[in-house]
Amino acid sequence: MKKRMFGIAAFALLVLSACGGSNETSTATSGSAANADQVIQVSTAGELSTLDSGQYTDVNSSDMIGQVTEGLYRLDANGDPELAIAASDPEVSEDGLVYTFTLRDAKWSNGDAVKAGDFVYAFQYVADPANGSSSSNQMDVLKNGSKVRQGEADATDLGVKAIDDQTLELTLESPITYLNQILVGTPFMPKNQAFAEEKGKDYGLSADNFVGNGPFLISGWEGTNESWTLTKNPDYWDADNVQLTEIDVQVVKETATGVSLFETGELDYTTLTDTYAQQYQDSDNANYVPKALVGYLSANQKRSVTGNVKVRQAILQAIDKEAFAENILGDGSTALNGFVPSNFAKDPDTGEDFREENGDLLPFDLDAAQALWEEAKTELGQDNITLELLSADTAAAKKTIEFVQGQLETNLPGLTIDAKSVPLQNRLDLQSKGEFDLVFGTWTPDYADPINFLEFYDSTGGLNTSGYANESYDQGLEDARTTLANDPAARWTKLKELEKQLVAEDTAVLPLYQGAVAYLKSDRLQNVQVFPFGRTVSYRLASVTE
Repeated sequence: MKKRMFGIAAFALLVLSACGGSNETSTATSGSAANADQVIQVSTAGELSTLDSGQYTDVNSSDMIGQVTEGLYRLDANGDPELAIAASDPEVSEDGLVYTFTLRDAKWSNGDAVKAGDFVYAFQYVADPANGSSSSNQMDVLKNGSKVRQGEADATDLGVKAIDDQTLELTLESPITYLNQILVGTPFMPKNQAFAEEKGKDYGLSADNFVGNGPFLISGWEGTNESWTLTKNPDYWDADNVQLTEIDVQVVKETATGVSLFETGELDYTTLTDTYAQQYQDSDNANYVPKALVGYLSANQKRSVTGNVKVRQAILQAIDKEAFAENILGDGSTALNGFVPSNFAKDPDTGEDFREENGDLLPFDLDAAQALWEEAKTELGQDNITLELLSADTAAAKKTIEFVQGQLETNLPGLTIDAKSVPLQNRLDLQSKGEFDLVFGTWTPDYADPINFLEFYDSTGGLNTSGYANESYDQGLEDARTTLANDPAARWTKLKELEKQLVAEDTAVLPLYQGAVAYLKSDRLQNVQVFPFGRTVSYRLASVTE
């Protein structure tokens, strides 16, 4: 049945093509599925850069990690956290700071038992600044997490402890009511300590240098090739409820290629973008799913031109975001005038949407943009300016920077934009080295709280490659994590203030649009899960019908 567009809140982590599903107590195999060959072919929009949950920086890699690894919690058929490697609900101390988990009997794909120490090792690895994990700030929820990642405490001081092989204790920095949502996130996946230490820096860089504990095993990925295979993991603790036996994955960067392969029956699942998303709106195989993904530009504040706040504000207000979302993307994406998307988080007192409450921050305004641009050129002493705009080489990224290039060169006199598209890993490398003026990227949160967007620009966080550093902003984030944790109303007010500072005042980030997932799915493929935030897709509950 064709899916119609509706809000993320109502959507509630849509399960594609079916209202059924499976959890650890269900029996999902229907008669038609039982008799069908449980093999599918799917595409992914970009390369797989790593299977290391402590080193990934892109959604494509996170998606694959989620197919082959599992943490304390996973998402059920309705998109809600449910127990995974945790065997039962944790014991929680009276002050809400100490969580004690008992682990179920689970195995790694090399036969080793999954132990509490594997979680300790993985969490400490992410927090330790020596490892350069871009997810290090995720560990701030744990006691001493911020101190560890800033080099002010040893990794062993992090609030994670193995009481014994089956008992894991987490001590939080402050009480958190949504901890189970956080623990679903990719940075909180365990790692087989003995295997990872044996492989060292090679861990996760190929299928042979990785072991997982999830529903599928990966093979055929050598680190740079653009196709690989997922097969059912017979040792997965919930293997009885995994129907697919094989998933053939191939990287398809161009939408036209994916559509062609789908039409000839060579793909069961592929994403749609721009004109193809529009062309297939009446197709029974087309699906349109709103997503808490933000497409944005980041400016290098360590360079003279992009370090000028008026330049950044002029650029942001010179881009017609509505025209871009409607006419270029055409996949259900919408213009976004803020860094926190719509239908994502609600006021704890009133229930009002964060985006509605905080309003439009620096929307398209050509007069304001051109006035700021002239002031900026005077301050810089330059009449003609050339900036490089960097992106990955996916079809959507190319379309985005081509549109931005046209808008800026037309609307800001004297500005020339050199658009540069490179493979994703190259883009990430250039970004981390600060070798860019402007860069286009996307961000999808791991859990439904505004701070998961706002902490992206924490000056000490691994994801902030822009050079933005503001002590009051960092302190505000720290207050939201700690001293305001037990005062929801005050915390909410602080989060709104921080977004205004980030976008309207300092313009450290230049938001463009809130994304959506448009895709083609074959009639025979059922129960694929697509999520509005965190990882994009899961095949754990999927099956093929005759």
